[in-house]
Amino acid sequence: MKDNFHKKAETWDEGAIRVNGAAKIAEAINKRIPLHKEMEIMDFGVGTGLLGFEIAKVTKKVYGVDTSASMLEKLHEKNTPELTIETYCQDIIKNPIDKMFHGMVSSMTLHHVEELELFFNTLYKNIAEDGFIAIADLEEEDGTFHTENDDVFHFGFEEKKLCAIVEKAGFKEVVFENINTIEKPHRNFGIFLLTAKK
Repeated sequence: MKDNFHKKAETWDEGAIRVNGAAKIAEAINKRIPLHKEMEIMDFGVGTGLLGFEIAKVTKKVYGVDTSASMLEKLHEKNTPELTIETYCQDIIKNPIDKMFHGMVSSMTLHHVEELELFFNTLYKNIAEDGFIAIADLEEEDGTFHTENDDVFHFGFEEKKLCAIVEKAGFKEVVFENINTIEKPHRNFGIFLLTAKK
């Protein structure tokens, strides 16, 4: 499996924008979803665990899913006996996980997913009845957020189109709202949180 984040993994956690952004996303999820110690959560595109470890503090267990072995290596270095994320290094569309979760969180990963309909249909099968999804990503942009666009399939997301895809997969109570702004020298980029229930 191609690891597009092999070089980036080494310094990933040094970016203040990423670290602060993950903390804001965790805060927004905590406000919207009543997380508790009985929950087992999937973090899709877990990376080095910036969001996952925040969620793990208030839930029973976080399972991190990523296609980058180097990012997961960095995550494993951060595991402690008190706080551990179990990981799956796989593409869950091609190789689905045979496990049910109380919810799924995701930070800045959806724009790397090529086939959205297929992704949400796959995800629906992994979420328990009354479970939730909470996905943070870029609002629609002009393609200048990333310096390299080789594994970027969407330049952010337009609210109505994305909500329609999520609803079509069977999710309900879909809410899309701006939770943060990333300031870059040439322009600002909005970050949304989309939540929905099964």
